[in-house]
Amino acid sequence: MGGKKELPTRVTSLGRLLVFAGIALVALGYALDPHQMVFENVIGFLLFTSVAAGAVFLVALEYIGGAVWSVPMRRVNEFLALLTLVTPVLALPMFFYLHDIFHWLHPEALETDPILAGKSPYLNVDFLIIRFVVVFVLWNGFAFLFTRNSQKQDETRDPKLTTVNIRLAAVFIPVFAITLTLTAVDWAMSLEPHWFSTIIGVYYFSGTVLAALSVATYAIVRLHEAGYFPMLRRDHFYSLGALLFAFINFWAYIAFSQFLLIWYADLPEETFWFINRWHNGWEYVSVLLIIVHFAVPYFALLTQDSKMDLKRLKVMSIWILVAHLVDLYWLVMPTHSKNVSVSWTVIAFPILLVGMIIVVLSYKMKRTNLVPVGDPKLERGLSFHL
Repeated sequence: MGGKKELPTRVTSLGRLLVFAGIALVALGYALDPHQMVFENVIGFLLFTSVAAGAVFLVALEYIGGAVWSVPMRRVNEFLALLTLVTPVLALPMFFYLHDIFHWLHPEALETDPILAGKSPYLNVDFLIIRFVVVFVLWNGFAFLFTRNSQKQDETRDPKLTTVNIRLAAVFIPVFAITLTLTAVDWAMSLEPHWFSTIIGVYYFSGTVLAALSVATYAIVRLHEAGYFPMLRRDHFYSLGALLFAFINFWAYIAFSQFLLIWYADLPEETFWFINRWHNGWEYVSVLLIIVHFAVPYFALLTQDSKMDLKRLKVMSIWILVAHLVDLYWLVMPTHSKNVSVSWTVIAFPILLVGMIIVVLSYKMKRTNLVPVGDPKLERGLSFHL
């Protein structure tokens, strides 16, 4: 059960091929149209961040919540947390085109706009870089500590390491709330520097957890079907489906709350952001987002049986991840183009993400037990039932 098992060679080779293809597409996009590609890069960065930081959060959530059902499959999220090392590297090209991304970097804007001038202590390049570095140092630090203690426990069987990770999780949760909010403010909200939303951090958080949970669910189901997790029961998959269903509703609640508060207050400095997403074709994307990100997954996972249907869990995991990509596109792209603009470059970062997930899982599975055999809650996790 706890042995080190490798992915098939053809799967690993596919992952490497997708990584090379994704990098090539990104490079080609920057060569042909850097102004378009840098906004695709922002979307891709937020997508990678969702999966990477969300995986660390799900590990911490298990520890802080004392969950037992997720213990046998926790390693999948521990492995995916390695993406926190890759994500900042993918963001580096953006720093060469910050002037194209951010209106608040234009000198004439600061000179003629007192609002932007008043925000300049926060909206400046030096502080942006500092925040970026600090955020990823913290995420990588916590990911390393969670994973190191968990893997060390395989050898020592020391239950105190679980206690240490619980305490780390108690520190990480508020740190994660602040740092993820900073990420949402810096790379989503500040694209429109006159607009502000006090709920943007929670909005991005809801999508982040959904994206990370979707990737983990798909990977766990596929590994189970391939014989890597033979001990998992229907109740384990029901819990995954129920968690997906819960965060689908949470995302819809936060999205509607943000819209309702801005609509009800009717302040020009807030409403223009939604107005821009209700003209020039963006209204169709807005309606599409409601359907693909809420209505379809809600009804697809509504019943108890649907939450335990492995085929449906796989389909909805992919669906929700694509819906999150549409959500990020809806957040970012209206800043780049008043009209709906879809380029072939939109596929570059999703291809790269799929490849990196396969490569990371392949790399970690060769070196680490797929099941945390030293965790004192493992037996209860294996015998878990509703």
